[in-house]
Amino acid sequence: MQKENRYDFDAEAHRERLIPLLKVILRAPQRLSSREHQQLMRRFPKPAGAGFYSLANLVDAWRAFAGQDGLPAFDEAELYKLRRKPVRTLSGLTPLTVLTKPFPCPGTCIFCPNDVRMPKSYLADEPGAQRAEKNAFDPYLQAYARLQTYYNLGHSTDKIEIIILGGTWSFYPETYQIWFVKRILDALRDFGTGIDGRAQVRAELREKSMFAGEPISNVRIQGEQMEASYNQTVQTIYAGEMRRSRGLAEEIAAGRRERHVVDEYATWKELQAAQKENERAACRAVGLVIETRPDHISEEEVIRARRLGCTKVQIGFQSLNERVLALNRRGHDVAATRRAVRLLRQAGFKIHAHWMPNLYGSSPGDDLADYEKLFGDADFRPDELKIYPCSLIESAELMQQYQAGDWFPYTHEELLKLLVGCFKRTPEYCRLTRVIRDIPGTDIVDGNKVTNFRQLVERELERRGARSVDIRAREIGVKRVRESDLHLDRLRYRTSVGDEFFLQYITDDRDIAGFLRLSLPFDAEDALLDELKGAAMIREVHVYGLALGIGSALDGRAQHLGLGTRLIKEAARIAAARGYRRLAVISSIGTREYYRKRGFVDGELYQMRDLEAGAAQETALPLE
Repeated sequence: MQKENRYDFDAEAHRERLIPLLKVILRAPQRLSSREHQQLMRRFPKPAGAGFYSLANLVDAWRAFAGQDGLPAFDEAELYKLRRKPVRTLSGLTPLTVLTKPFPCPGTCIFCPNDVRMPKSYLADEPGAQRAEKNAFDPYLQAYARLQTYYNLGHSTDKIEIIILGGTWSFYPETYQIWFVKRILDALRDFGTGIDGRAQVRAELREKSMFAGEPISNVRIQGEQMEASYNQTVQTIYAGEMRRSRGLAEEIAAGRRERHVVDEYATWKELQAAQKENERAACRAVGLVIETRPDHISEEEVIRARRLGCTKVQIGFQSLNERVLALNRRGHDVAATRRAVRLLRQAGFKIHAHWMPNLYGSSPGDDLADYEKLFGDADFRPDELKIYPCSLIESAELMQQYQAGDWFPYTHEELLKLLVGCFKRTPEYCRLTRVIRDIPGTDIVDGNKVTNFRQLVERELERRGARSVDIRAREIGVKRVRESDLHLDRLRYRTSVGDEFFLQYITDDRDIAGFLRLSLPFDAEDALLDELKGAAMIREVHVYGLALGIGSALDGRAQHLGLGTRLIKEAARIAAARGYRRLAVISSIGTREYYRKRGFVDGELYQMRDLEAGAAQETALPLE
């Protein structure tokens, strides 16, 4: 994808210095280490003591000079040699995080930060939150800016996983949800075709006094006093905007007012058109993630999420201990979490749980027992997990328990011991996406401020002669692999709705190159939706390695071996052997074309493929 450069750098003026620099980097047999890169930058600095060339400068120069003066032709697959942070796209896709606007939350959790400048539970100092505030929480501006940054830094922008964070998504108005997703898809469309619509968006926001480029409010909540709750404060600050938004949506729906792109209103028909357009776009949405609470998951909510194009749900378990949930005023019981997970599994969603040790009323021993329940009880067993040890934030009501001496953070040693125990109990089918929340140390009154705790845990495991077996710890990354290096491994375990097969291509060291999640319902005829009757369900297909552009290939990389197709064939064989009539897949917007090429046809919310009767019998595997 060719795109004009959108920052002030004249590559041609630096040709004589940049071409020899690029030759050294691109001719290297492998990506330079950070030290080697720094040494090279010192050898080829900018003229007149103007500093060193940035990664964006190098990427832009290769695009400008490709095929000239001995430089190789531009190859997006080889851009990884220039990247300084390739880990962002080593999972095979490019994550795009967008935050919703500040809005009331149905929860009253005492541990939750209360920053009224942000959606509930987020802090203005967090990197993603800063980007959101800078862009007035507008989905188009946020998405476009992030895509531009990725492009400038040499990352692929072809396969995008959209991650919508902020408060409780299910609590936002439906029209806002539809508009929010549609505008992200609009940004993907425009960026992929070289159109930049940000000036129009900013102009309309300024016209409506919604964009000042500064913090929205200087109001602060103090957890020790809590004179007013987050909801009360947000409703007071944004009362006018909320009324205007509701009234505007009603007028637009009734056809009494012309619509602007920043008006928080869109129809299902408009969203479906944007989704259809994205199926073959240059920037495709290959995943859509929302976050919500267990007590806000219902059949209606599950269906709405699918209509939006959602494929994964981040859901706050926080604890599976009834007493701890009550003490922390979570607002729901463990039964609500069980019901939510069951509904999400029936619909095929990937389940990305949040779990919090060190909550008020808990202990390291209680937390370890809770973690064992997380994977020992078939009603839970999430596919992905964020472990967020509770930290004390000044705006959280937990300050009152802290001042009274009723709660205190675990010591470094206690937390390390607990997390080592958690890592050892994490099964291979789960991915630990994050271990410590990205809260700046300046916002933490008391509690852990070490951001690389995952590394500390892994070092401790290594010292004990062990290793983490979760997916993230085993990802193949940029390693070159051959077919002969990999073998198919099948892990079977029980869930609340059926048997689950985790099919994975791994090396002899169990490094993972690709996997598929296959759900085999106990009673496929009693499905949540009519179109799923009689069907087994592919919940996820993922091939790891460097994110490559659509149709691109890089010899020796996992995404070049056709592992996805092989995994689908194996899933179809297993499902047919178990007597299922059809195989469904919860495909994302941008992967529909991929599945069509593999025999799936479009349904209303899923894609389907008929299975051949009398397939070879499946070899029985023990339940985990």
